[in-house]
Amino acid sequence: MSEKRVVMVVDMQQGVFETPRHQREICVSRINQLTQASDTVIFIQHAGDGGLEEGSEGFALLPELNQPAGAFYVTKTACDAFYNTALETLLREQGIREFVICGCATDYCVDATIKNGVSRGYHITVAEDAHTTANRPAADAQILINHYNDVWRDFIAPANPLSVKRTETILESWKAN
Repeated sequence: MSEKRVVMVVDMQQGVFETPRHQREICVSRINQLTQASDTVIFIQHAGDGGLEEGSEGFALLPELNQPAGAFYVTKTACDAFYNTALETLLREQGIREFVICGCATDYCVDATIKNGVSRGYHITVAEDAHTTANRPAADAQILINHYNDVWRDFIAPANPLSVKRTETILESWKAN
């Protein structure tokens, strides 16, 4: 195996899920499949006012989420997990140049982190069926999820295209290597 199997899980926190999210159980199940098959897991957690204060119940990860021993945790205060965080340092120290991303919210933190990561040269695979969001005034969650998967598939980044794959496909590829 040439590269570590790395999964970055964004904002799967109790306070975030106080707003109902599309297919929560299915999303968590797929994320757990990825984290159980990976070599390295990085949990990104959003900290902020209104129930997401560090150390609060709302800041905690969902109880049904698999948290493997040795997982890394990065706290952020903006949608983009790279913005004023230790994420880039952690990735560099661990020799990570590529990772699978999943989590919440598709149209905010997942999207912002993907785009900034690609711009920084990271090779990112989006687990297309392991990210979720809430219904928004302009569009239902499933429409947003489908829309962003299409945007990421067509995202123009010469020499560093995004990959968008089903969880099952990612796991099969990992087993083959």
